[in-house]
Amino acid sequence: MAQLTQKISPFLWFLDGKAEEAAKFYVSVFDNSRITSVLRNGDTMSGPNGTPLTVGFQLAGQDFTAINGGGDFKFSWAVSFVVLCEDQAEVDRYWDRLVEGGGKHSQCGWLQDRFGLSWQITPRILLERTHDSDPVKAARAFQAMLQMTKIDIAAIERAYRGEA
Repeated sequence: MAQLTQKISPFLWFLDGKAEEAAKFYVSVFDNSRITSVLRNGDTMSGPNGTPLTVGFQLAGQDFTAINGGGDFKFSWAVSFVVLCEDQAEVDRYWDRLVEGGGKHSQCGWLQDRFGLSWQITPRILLERTHDSDPVKAARAFQAMLQMTKIDIAAIERAYRGEA
């Protein structure tokens, strides 16, 4: 088992022996990220000798564990990770990197990466605008978001101000 530093930590089940590949990919996408451990199968374990069973990694300091679980279990849109972004450049960078290699775009800032894991690429300003104390402004920003695939901060701001 990976070294864990927090009380609750995501444990991700990968198919087709993709746990280590996925962990290396995620670590390449996010700053302050690293592989923390790899437990490889041995003679008395479930997989072929030397292949990864679990991979511990950190993304932006958050602990994760990936397992090569096999079977028919797949990721779904029902669970996702939110990536809070400060500006459009950060939104664009995470959006482009996470869909590379076969990911899928969805709507409202959601995407699935090539491993099937769902992500919400969310600029901080979107949360501020859609939770504004002025319900009319908040509704305009929310309605604009509903029309988007990748979030466009400038368009959210225009809608919020009533300029859309």
